[in-house]
Amino acid sequence: MSPLSDPARFAAALAAFDAANAADPNQDADATGRAWPKEVLYASRMSACLNRVAPDAPEAVQLAARCQHIRRWAIPRHDFPMDRPGYHQWRNSLKKYHAELAGQLLAEVGYDAATIARVQQLVQKLRLKDDPDVQLLEDVICLVFLEYYFLPFAAQHPEEKVIEIVQKTWPKMTARGHALALQLPFSPEALALVSRALAL
Repeated sequence: MSPLSDPARFAAALAAFDAANAADPNQDADATGRAWPKEVLYASRMSACLNRVAPDAPEAVQLAARCQHIRRWAIPRHDFPMDRPGYHQWRNSLKKYHAELAGQLLAEVGYDAATIARVQQLVQKLRLKDDPDVQLLEDVICLVFLEYYFLPFAAQHPEEKVIEIVQKTWPKMTARGHALALQLPFSPEALALVSRALAL
């Protein structure tokens, strides 16, 4: 892990993010079967994945990874039209909400305006493809989805829809992200879907 500007402040920020996510009414289970508030578990998985693939990631990226879905349940998908434009409206509303809430919590624990602005840029994925830190965060987001959420997603959607999602996810990642994704411990079912989508 790269040196932190203030380890106590960094720990306080993570604790604030986790406390905000602890109110999630949705539950998810980890590999041991233990139930967690869904976004607490997601945030933990994001941090763990980032630490695994980029242990020297800048502090702002570490913070952004932990709050990327902060209180995601507060803006439900069904509040927007159930079509493609509605989906994009929902996603854009979420990004703005995550960035604003993260900024408030970071300010409360004492982060400076420049760091807060940087975390907000990362959470909103501004300048993807042009900003290496945003691209790193995107790789981690995709890796976490593929490792933990791909099969549950696949179980709820037609196979062609699942293949389309993989094909849309893949171009968002770097070559290193692709290599890391192909090393994930996929089940035979998941590997078959990924292989078909990528024509491997």
